[in-house]
Amino acid sequence: MEMLKWIQELFASYGYSVLFLGLLLEFVALPFPGETTMAFAGFLSYTGRLDFPTLIVVAFAGTTVGMTITYFIGLKLGLPFIQRYGKWFLFSPAKLEKTQRWFERYGSILISMGYFVPGVRHFTGYFAGIIALPFRKFALYAYSGALFWVLLFLGIGKIFGPQWMGIFHLFETYAPWIIMGAVAIAALILIYRYRRTISHRLLRRKAAIPLKANMEVKVKKTSKSR
Repeated sequence: MEMLKWIQELFASYGYSVLFLGLLLEFVALPFPGETTMAFAGFLSYTGRLDFPTLIVVAFAGTTVGMTITYFIGLKLGLPFIQRYGKWFLFSPAKLEKTQRWFERYGSILISMGYFVPGVRHFTGYFAGIIALPFRKFALYAYSGALFWVLLFLGIGKIFGPQWMGIFHLFETYAPWIIMGAVAIAALILIYRYRRTISHRLLRRKAAIPLKANMEVKVKKTSKSR
């Protein structure tokens, strides 16, 4: 409750800039309750005190600017700098190791997924820069993930209104499982929707394999006859 009171006072004093600066600072790895602030901002839009489309633009801008800054810090200064000075950004060796393990397991898609993983999202930008991931690839994953993350938590406050806190805590507890379930459902829907196209392509590929094999056999026979 103290945190909510503090966030409410910030919005009353500084308006939309709280969301932009707060999310930017969070992704530089400074302590700021980004998800709680977005959900509360969504609730304020539910009450009519803030404009929802403006919140989306401001939150998306703060998130992507913060992520982009961390990417270029990691790219220009590298792992030795993070290991030496990371403690000033709350970037402990344990968190660095955790982020590295997640990158090894999930690859670049972690940049999108990482928004929903506590203790990881703050450092995926740094690590993407450290491993010199191409910026276009980084931006594709980082910005699409940012849009989904922003829409989700602003939407919790906007849609559920006075009940936003209960839904927020439920999602916060089970976020990784909910996201994986949503991705799995979306994949199944896409497969079902495009099942004929997928089936047609698989049949074409299957038919092409014997043809390719026959051509190779003919080439071999021709070369032997020569």
